[in-house]
Amino acid sequence: GHPRPKMHLTEPRPPPAPVQQGDPGISSTQPPGSYWPFDEGLKRGVFINDSDGNTLIGKVWPGLTAFPDFSSPDTQEWWFNNLQRFYSQVPFNGVWIDMNEPSNFLDGSLKGCAETDLDSPPYTPGVLGGTLRSKTLCASALQKSSSHYNIHSMYGLMEAKATSSALKRILGKRPFVISRSTFPSQGLYSGHWLGDNRSQWKDLYTSIAGMLTFNLLGIPLVGADICGFGGDTTEELCVRWTQLGAFYPFTRNHNSMDQKAQDPTAFSPVARTAMKEVLLLRYSLFPFLYTLFHHAHANGHTVARPLLFEFPTDEQTYSVDKQFLLGRGLLVTPVLEAGVTSVEGYFPKGLWYDFYTGDSLVSSGEKIQLKAPLDKINLHMREETIIPLQRPNTTLWVSSGQPLHLVCALSRGGLAEGRLYWDDGETVDTYENDQYAYIRFRVEQNMMTSEVLHSHVEATYITVETVSFYGVKTEPVKVTVNSQEATFSYRTNQVLTVIDLGLNLSQNFTISWK
Repeated sequence: GHPRPKMHLTEPRPPPAPVQQGDPGISSTQPPGSYWPFDEGLKRGVFINDSDGNTLIGKVWPGLTAFPDFSSPDTQEWWFNNLQRFYSQVPFNGVWIDMNEPSNFLDGSLKGCAETDLDSPPYTPGVLGGTLRSKTLCASALQKSSSHYNIHSMYGLMEAKATSSALKRILGKRPFVISRSTFPSQGLYSGHWLGDNRSQWKDLYTSIAGMLTFNLLGIPLVGADICGFGGDTTEELCVRWTQLGAFYPFTRNHNSMDQKAQDPTAFSPVARTAMKEVLLLRYSLFPFLYTLFHHAHANGHTVARPLLFEFPTDEQTYSVDKQFLLGRGLLVTPVLEAGVTSVEGYFPKGLWYDFYTGDSLVSSGEKIQLKAPLDKINLHMREETIIPLQRPNTTLWVSSGQPLHLVCALSRGGLAEGRLYWDDGETVDTYENDQYAYIRFRVEQNMMTSEVLHSHVEATYITVETVSFYGVKTEPVKVTVNSQEATFSYRTNQVLTVIDLGLNLSQNFTISWK
């Protein structure tokens, strides 16, 4: 890509195009010759057939539908042509693929299913409706590479693969795909939302386990429908859910057509402000999250992770499902019940810092009661971590050229470390093709160093504006930045802050104090 000029608020970047929703079922009842996707699909033989070799017809939102067979290369090409034709009329920058279990309002097909060993096997697992055909396709349906029985569970994966590849061809950029049905390896092609939940406190709580499970399964871009999909939310539930959801790797508020509106503007000023603040906080965490996604991509790491991953010898963490970590160092303790203004969190042994204030908390490996008014979600930094933040703006699109603020949480011995991965945000395979910057931040012996481990022009557009150090035991008499004396502030809770730095991210720098 070309160097991107530094963004100023007076020149907003153009807003990104919308994400397009697509269900696989293709309407089969339009007058012949009037509906290209179906007519062309028939011509190219891209649809799944019943066991007699005729196009299998089921029923989804458009009415009677045929189902594309994504196991066939011909179907993948036809799918690309469809997306391309649509894109020429409505530019979009992502595709949300739904109903791809595949989901069917009928059992099997319009004609039912042949009674084969595949459709009625001697043993049926405890599935919805008690039969394999319930609300999906006949197991004996014929696909290019096998019977539907053999590849049913991979339908969503195959569609995601076809969609991801089509988007790369259409946009020439990184694809963005969110899928409902998933299978191992899907994280390479799409993210996932946790399906149709309800606007209930229980569903807010269970979304944490869902998010952590998908991270363990290699699909880190995951989140639940914030405020719930079915049923009407309450203001309090929606605020608490937005606070938790701001820390889902994939953050989306979504509800069913016939429910009350639940976007932030639908609520009181107090609720709106609380939601806006936590969403801005998410935008500010973008450099940190982006780096975590880089590590997930390069090494298969998790983005949201259970406490037990970081504290495997602490058996108390094994059952913690009401808290989670982002990366190794940011602990999220959300409120998951109605009518409370405090929350209990488990803190593994060690030194923790309140993310917002820098106040320290020493835990022996214990549960601690935390204040949690309606406008606050508790966040704590683990000792020895450095988190790069960005000054947030109205959208992430506008935020991503803003200056950085580094927050360093020191261990008792005064150590901390963190990384930052940065590239242009859209070019395909930047890591594989060396088109990225990678910076390591370290603190030891009262000195912070920023070391460019891998340089790239993108880093030259970013400056480091402020650095805060949590846990500086005694007030410094002097702070120097690259050997020049600098102004600083020191608060009694042991937080040292150095501002107005204007350091270029692409240059190594040091900050030290005496």
